[in-house]
Amino acid sequence: MKKDNGKLCLLPIVEDIIALDPKMRFAAIIDLRGNISEAIMKEGKTSLKTQKEEEHFCKQVAIRRKIRQQFDNSLGPVNYVHIERRKVTQFVLYPKRKTVYVTMEPNMDIERKLEIMELVKKKIAKL
Repeated sequence: MKKDNGKLCLLPIVEDIIALDPKMRFAAIIDLRGNISEAIMKEGKTSLKTQKEEEHFCKQVAIRRKIRQQFDNSLGPVNYVHIERRKVTQFVLYPKRKTVYVTMEPNMDIERKLEIMELVKKKIAKL
């Protein structure tokens, strides 16, 4: 992770995440206000949402993170959120200063999905 003008360069991180498996679709690093800091759609894949919908979704991810944090004292902090949809699997991870959102094809077995999440956690540990 190289620094560019004192800021962490996020592009290599999302590139590494997308490269984890051929069934990966999308990876984004989102700031705590819900703005996309860096994002990549896997080559050959088409987005299931428009750019405006994607931006709105990322804003909602930030809001949901704040809501979940209200329960950190009683339940402990969230490790990740896993959503299974008909057309896509979504994972949201919460490192300290960023939020990481990844999608993959839904027809992957659960063991592989969880393996990918563990790999993603290692790649984003310093965010």
